[in-house]
Amino acid sequence: MADDAAAPSPEFSRPVATARLGEAPALYRFAADPQEREALARRLGLLALDRLEIEARLSRAAGGGIRLAGQIAAELVQECVVTLEPVPSRVAEDFVVLYRREAPHGEIVDPGEEDIESLDGDEIDLGEAAAQQLSLAIDPYPRAPGAALSEPPPSSELSQHPFAGLAKLAKG
Repeated sequence: MADDAAAPSPEFSRPVATARLGEAPALYRFAADPQEREALARRLGLLALDRLEIEARLSRAAGGGIRLAGQIAAELVQECVVTLEPVPSRVAEDFVVLYRREAPHGEIVDPGEEDIESLDGDEIDLGEAAAQQLSLAIDPYPRAPGAALSEPPPSSELSQHPFAGLAKLAKG
């Protein structure tokens, strides 16, 4: 029996119809509500996501593509990788994504300074684009001020040779 469960919808979804896009760029501004921020915080492993806003400019690009030039602004709290204390931080990132229909077989695409995403259908989800950019912008190893890893005590056997313990096991 096939699994008919639909894919989960994005936590912060703001679909925009590309068919309505004219020759002039279109500007969009969105902010995630408390429930969306809470769901995104869970998805991204954050202690809290207190603010997430996106300003996006969509414009037509050469070859039938759509260019998204955006900025995200976020205030979030992560867990320190050393002390497990809360670490508040702010994110302000500019990004550009080029959405294109599938390139003809064999066509070489030079992304240049832009990320290239496949354009499936006639919508671009600006909220999900913001969530993806936020996931790339957050610190993967947040540290509380002054937090440092302590050096393990030297073991005479291990400090002489990194595989000395394994060699001892192999002999015995």
